[in-house]
Amino acid sequence: MASDQKCINTIRCLAADTVQKAKSGHPGAPMGMAPMAHILWSKIMNYNPASPHWFNRDRFVLSNGHACALQYCMLYLTGYQDMTLKELQSFRQVDSKTPGHPESHMTDGIEVSTGPLGQGFANAVGLAIAAANYAAVYNKPGFENLLNNHTYVFTGDGCLQEGVSCEAASLAGHLKLGNLIVLYDDNHITIDGETELSFTEDVVKRFDAYGWHTQIIEDGDNDFAGIERAIRNAQQVKDKPSFIKVRTTIGIDSSKAGTEKAHGSPLGDAEIEKVKAKYGFDPKALFNVDQDVADIYSQAKQKGKALESEWQSLFGKYQAAFPDLAKELERRMKGEAVHAWREVLPTYKPTDAPKSTRALSQICIQKLAPLLPEFIGGSADLNPSTLTYMECSPDFQPEGLIKGASFAGRNIRFGVREHAMAAVCNGLSAFGGIIPYCSTFLNFIQY
Repeated sequence: MASDQKCINTIRCLAADTVQKAKSGHPGAPMGMAPMAHILWSKIMNYNPASPHWFNRDRFVLSNGHACALQYCMLYLTGYQDMTLKELQSFRQVDSKTPGHPESHMTDGIEVSTGPLGQGFANAVGLAIAAANYAAVYNKPGFENLLNNHTYVFTGDGCLQEGVSCEAASLAGHLKLGNLIVLYDDNHITIDGETELSFTEDVVKRFDAYGWHTQIIEDGDNDFAGIERAIRNAQQVKDKPSFIKVRTTIGIDSSKAGTEKAHGSPLGDAEIEKVKAKYGFDPKALFNVDQDVADIYSQAKQKGKALESEWQSLFGKYQAAFPDLAKELERRMKGEAVHAWREVLPTYKPTDAPKSTRALSQICIQKLAPLLPEFIGGSADLNPSTLTYMECSPDFQPEGLIKGASFAGRNIRFGVREHAMAAVCNGLSAFGGIIPYCSTFLNFIQY
């Protein structure tokens, strides 16, 4: 059986070959984050490559989407049907399923489209809110783990400099989203050079201040056990989102390691051959995966099939115990609409007295909200003005913060965080079975 080290080295070379074949892309971050990816996909995450849309799967978001060669390699290794060797070899080519940034509508296994830095981070907060709401509504005594998935995120220095991620992190900390686990690829490199040029704050202290549980892995290149231990520790923290800083080396084991030269350009054939030789691989073999490595990742299909089968069995028992809730949940999982929604909306004639658009919106929200449990949203601290508060539901808040509020609530208090609000709603929608809405003043688009 292949060692963790061999699996990780295989990922590094596979990602480098993928970028080299396209003659464009980002090889350095995938090589540096390979240990994190190997641990997450082979030891931690619950997913089924043969059934990419299994509802209770863990969600993964690559917020630093330029490193997507890494995600494509993991989808290929773990056996997602769409991610063939041909697709890896077609990276960044027209009509491939391996575009230069992950696209959720093109590739199975991609939860949200990422690329603009920080957006994926904020989308992930939406995914975590969705999961928390589903669990609060549908998990019942004897079925506490019916819906219990985590959201995992890889993020980088660029993402954490963007305002949208700061807003989203603040919101996630306030909401105490214990199902959200972020791994920070701290490689100290941006396009311009070392991060000390423009980014010298203590990021961990910032996340401490946001109310996150934080951990640090000093040697993310080699401390595989430490990475796994940190993630498992984070899973046990139920009342805070988790932030794990992992110190890595961009473009590790190449002559460009630890420099911006490994960031956004192929390493070059000769350079990749040197890396492969260092690992004891055939320097001339392209896109090679030894059988013992393939065997490690092939276990993902077996594990995933067993996990989904076990979950389907549990859901069958849930259907018998809670038939009405099960029927509603099944409808939402399938993305089916409530057919009567049009019937509850008001109608107007040209001769009717005029109303403001926000007043009309308020009427529609109050009519639809009792009928649609998937209707979730709020405003950026503007409910009295935009009239977006659902009267039939309490706030979405951690238990005990506000009287009557819980994660079963559907009114989200986004605070003055307009950018994150929109990105969080995209994450809510991407989770499935949720119709999000949000509101602010149109004039703020000028910001």
